[in-house]
Amino acid sequence: MEIEQTYKPFEIHVEELDFWKKRPHKHNFFELIYIDSGEGIQCINDIEFTYKEGNIFLLPPLDCHSFKIKKKTTFYFIRFTDLYFTKQSLKNDHSEWFKKLAYILSNYNKVAGDVIKTRSCIERTLLVNLIKQIHEEYINKDDYSSVIIESLMISILNILARNIELKYVEDANLKDYKFGEILRYIQHNIYKKEKVTLENLSKEFNISPTYFSEYFKKHSNFTFQEYLMKSKLKLAENYFKHSDFSIKEVAYTLGFTDASHLSKSFKKQYKTSILNFKKLLKDGNVCV
Repeated sequence: MEIEQTYKPFEIHVEELDFWKKRPHKHNFFELIYIDSGEGIQCINDIEFTYKEGNIFLLPPLDCHSFKIKKKTTFYFIRFTDLYFTKQSLKNDHSEWFKKLAYILSNYNKVAGDVIKTRSCIERTLLVNLIKQIHEEYINKDDYSSVIIESLMISILNILARNIELKYVEDANLKDYKFGEILRYIQHNIYKKEKVTLENLSKEFNISPTYFSEYFKKHSNFTFQEYLMKSKLKLAENYFKHSDFSIKEVAYTLGFTDASHLSKSFKKQYKTSILNFKKLLKDGNVCV
């Protein structure tokens, strides 16, 4: 399988294509794709989706994908590597950037289809405008462009995060409205250890601590602590896949007691150590 490489932390370009020249391939970067015009079929991980004007796709690294173009298509490609989130690359706080990206990757189902699932008109219009503004700044660079592009990218990540949050909250609300709001609160505050305790959630949603545990398991099939740990470990997994954060830094960011606590929890969940997980990633033996 061909793996397309990019050696720039960030780039955006526009292409008008009559047919997709590349074989199905993977790449070493994140890619946000906007369809400005045209129609055809998107394929990702052997699943197909009919695309049209206005669709927006998010492709994490190492997902196999291609397009079958039926009508001449204008693509906007925003590509960025994990280097874009390192201390050396960003003028802003890289840790806050990656919190958003890790959240998106942990909750976004990597299947064919448009990334916007809810509030489509509002979210789509915002994203399209931001993508086109980024392109304008990128091709007409001046001393302010890099900072402006960073700010616009932060807005894109926030819109994607909000859209994903709304989608799973809507799914949870089919079971119980309050449960959907509880999940929204947990995910929104997952980096704030003091806010995602059973005691605080019980108080926040006016449910007794004793009943809260029973209520949560009834609607999620997990205990509250199991759900919280799985959510944090999924975030940790994406930190290890797509960033240069140390185990100690990830443990601190996600509210684990220390690096040892994270390492033990990770090994229990994934049946391998973090160091071995990273080695398998480097060797290309982990499905991401």
